[in-house]
Amino acid sequence: MIGNVYSSKGNHMATMKTNPNMSMAELILASISKILDSTTCTEEHGHFIEIGSYFYRASMAIIELQAIDPIRFDEILQSLNKSINLAKDLLEKFLTGIQQASDSEPISIIDPLKELIKQMGECLNKVATYSFEDQNYVKVAILSLSDEMQNISSKIVTAQAVINEQEMRASSSDEQPEVIENDLYPIDMDWDTNNTQSPVESELSEAVKYRNVTAVSTKRPSTANYIEPLFETFICPLTKDIMDDPVSLETGVTYERKAIVQWFEEFEESEEVFCPVTGQKLVSKAFNSNRALKSTIDKWKERNEIATIKVARAALSLASSDKMMLEAIKDLSSISKGKQFNIERIFDFDMLPLLVECLEYRNKDVRYAVLELLHQMAEINEDNKKTICNQLDMSRMVNLLSSGHRSIRNTSLLLLHELSRTQSLTDQIGSVTGGISMLIVMKNDRSDEFASEKADETLRNLEISPTNIKLMAEYGLMEPLVRHLTEGNEWMRIEMASYLGEMVIRQDCMAYVAEKASPALVGMVHEGDTLVRNAAFKALLQISSHRPNGEILAKAGTVQVMAEEIFTRTICDELNDPKTEAAEILANICDSSLDLETLQVNAHGSTMSSDYIVCNIIDLLDISTPDEFSKSLIRILLCLTKSPKTMDTIVSGVKSSEACDTLIEFLNSPDEELGIVAIKLLISLCPYMGFTMAKRLCETSDQVENLISSITWTDQVTERQALSATFLAKLPHQSLTLNTVLVNKNIVSKIMETIDQIPSGGMGMKRYASTLLEGSVGILVRFTSTLHDPQMLFIAKFHNFTSVFTNLLAQTSSDEVQKLSAIGLEKLSSASMSLSKPLDTERKRVIKFLHVPKLLSLGSSKKGQLRVCPVHKGACSSQNTFCLVHAKAIEKLLRCLDNEKEEVAEAALSAICTLVDDKVDVDRSVSLLNEFDTIKHVLNVVRMHKQESLWHKSFWLIEKFLLKGGENSLSNISQDRSLPTILAAASHQGSSETRQIAEKILTHLNMVPNFSAPNYTL
Repeated sequence: MIGNVYSSKGNHMATMKTNPNMSMAELILASISKILDSTTCTEEHGHFIEIGSYFYRASMAIIELQAIDPIRFDEILQSLNKSINLAKDLLEKFLTGIQQASDSEPISIIDPLKELIKQMGECLNKVATYSFEDQNYVKVAILSLSDEMQNISSKIVTAQAVINEQEMRASSSDEQPEVIENDLYPIDMDWDTNNTQSPVESELSEAVKYRNVTAVSTKRPSTANYIEPLFETFICPLTKDIMDDPVSLETGVTYERKAIVQWFEEFEESEEVFCPVTGQKLVSKAFNSNRALKSTIDKWKERNEIATIKVARAALSLASSDKMMLEAIKDLSSISKGKQFNIERIFDFDMLPLLVECLEYRNKDVRYAVLELLHQMAEINEDNKKTICNQLDMSRMVNLLSSGHRSIRNTSLLLLHELSRTQSLTDQIGSVTGGISMLIVMKNDRSDEFASEKADETLRNLEISPTNIKLMAEYGLMEPLVRHLTEGNEWMRIEMASYLGEMVIRQDCMAYVAEKASPALVGMVHEGDTLVRNAAFKALLQISSHRPNGEILAKAGTVQVMAEEIFTRTICDELNDPKTEAAEILANICDSSLDLETLQVNAHGSTMSSDYIVCNIIDLLDISTPDEFSKSLIRILLCLTKSPKTMDTIVSGVKSSEACDTLIEFLNSPDEELGIVAIKLLISLCPYMGFTMAKRLCETSDQVENLISSITWTDQVTERQALSATFLAKLPHQSLTLNTVLVNKNIVSKIMETIDQIPSGGMGMKRYASTLLEGSVGILVRFTSTLHDPQMLFIAKFHNFTSVFTNLLAQTSSDEVQKLSAIGLEKLSSASMSLSKPLDTERKRVIKFLHVPKLLSLGSSKKGQLRVCPVHKGACSSQNTFCLVHAKAIEKLLRCLDNEKEEVAEAALSAICTLVDDKVDVDRSVSLLNEFDTIKHVLNVVRMHKQESLWHKSFWLIEKFLLKGGENSLSNISQDRSLPTILAAASHQGSSETRQIAEKILTHLNMVPNFSAPNYTL
């Protein structure tokens, strides 16, 4: 218990550690605490606690005597110090014995310690012969302590008897008894703390807590020695209360001014007025102020109020019962209400720390009463607020705001609200962790209107600090920031705009900020000085970075102002060129999916898609350097390419300027984002000026080499890496010059490595890895467009492109990769017939490549070992002649016909069609394809897709099967119920070639419709 007592008094103890006697007492208490923890003898626990309390109180007496006159009390002080040192030595030896003899009962030192306490009591009794003058309360306290210490044995017996009786009652009762701590320090005397000069006395005023250990005290310290007698003349006969403003009538009787005036008002209509006490008729209602009595009462009140403060201080120091503390706090509240001089006395008596400590008290009524008292004192003036705020633990105040008791929660809020009215305290209050966020929560909680209103007012008070406004914004309360941005002075507007540009705005606040702040920010850019403009630009950049805000910014006139900054405005005295920020803001707005063809740029009616604007952007790009400004210009152009009308202007402008060279130079910019947007724009322009770009790219071989290097496989695939591969894949495949440069730079080996690494490394589904794979396959496909070149043909054979594309059809789920692989197989297969040679002339060269499946065997040679390709009528292989049959690609291509994407199905169908063109043995090829149920897949394509190019190829293939496939094919085709309808629609709506094929099929099936009739049926 003793440990608990002193841990709860930590603040007091900390202030006294500089005093040697106090430190000695603390050491004794620490030793006693260790003994209590080490011994199991419960009977001696109470004795140790009792002894500890006496040593502690004796050390207090020593401090007080030293503060009064250390020379006069030197003999007493030396004797007391000697006893304390002896006690310390005894305790150390005793504690050592406990630690060394864990199994044996340690020798008790209770009796020796009692003797020392008795000696100290006798020593303290010597102060009776000394005069203490105006500090007589010290003498009374010490003599009281002396008497207790000299009778320590009897007191311990009495205390133990009380405890035993309580235990017996608790054990015999069915209810759980209330746990009440035995108080260690009684106080039944007054002390004076007017003299605040001595630091020792200050320590004493913090630490003295004399309590009677032999009784459980729940009463306040007696005030009989403090309060002077109350004279009857102080009481108003009407109110029965002490008078504040006494006035006397002609009868000589004195009343409270307000009371007698009210009495006269009751007789206002009566001609006669009588004295309330004497009944004597009054000549007039006149009265005189009784100044002498008023002065006497005021002085009496002052003396008693000081005494009340002293008593309250003692009660708070004891902190033994809820009732005692509540009475003390209520007394302080009563005497300090509207009386600044009493509040100052409370501060002078150093009671504010005690009141603040009560906020940690277990009883909610005590906490509530203290909060009300602090609020009452804070209301008086600014100085009180500052004093209270400096003493308060603001973190504790924030915790009280979340109390489960509404009275405590609301009173804490009232106190915080009052403190926030002082401008110099706003930063201190706002800096408390969680304070502003808690106030915002209370403000938004409409279930408690009072708390919501006061929290809102408190936040308004805290807005005086720009730092607090920023904290509010970070917690989602943007209204203060926006309000000061739009309504504040120039300095505040700059601060708010700067905060807005630096902070991370929550997504749910973005629209509100954009709507409310954008007009003000645009005005600051348009009319402000350099500092104002810079801050506004940063804020607009932050707002525009959120894509949904584009429309709001456009309505606020941001586009016109930014266009003016980019194209027309010239300012030489600004340190930073605003064009960069303006271009980025405009790029952000353009990237927000607005209709750029109607987005007005100036008063002349020009829009973002106007030729004037587009040409100006290209001209600026043409002369720009690799920087943020160039990046923003490219982003704007990239957005404009989404409009076909604007695309023609962009292509024309880029072709007629050096912008194409500029974009190609930016490909290798160290700025990652600049390189990315440059590649994206070039990819968009590929279909319109691909050969021009390929030519320019070949003229700068270093650029090609850098692009190839960027495609090389890495563990972490980047967007730039994937886009570089896509760009090379999108450039015209027929450009033999570019293909030759790429092959000479050994790109194929690097591409093959990349293709192998992506699936094996599990990167296929990761970000950008799929795009890299698609671009890499596209680069391989481009070489199949120039197979007439010996070098390209050699590369395709050497790396076995046929097998690569065939494997990709099955290994990836990417539609784009499947489409590209099918395109590559189509082009390779188209060259198969010219590469396939008769068996006799190619026997020796093809033996190692010839792997014809058994189902394709058309017989053997004289030796029965060589077989020929049934489709190409010669020696074939997947590697040397790109034969789809030997590559086992047919089944994989047929699977692609079932793909929902039309472009995938069409690419696969085109590859299959190469197996039945006029150059091959169609009869055998159709027979081969029948074994894979090809016609069923083709009919499924006709049913799934409506694209005419797909219908045309499908009908062409169906016709081949009807002519060469025999009855089996005819049966499968004629049994398809949807085919006639599709053929009829194609005959009616398709191109001339498609109509012709459709009619041929219908004729073959004897289902030719009558197209002359308005409505025909099959």
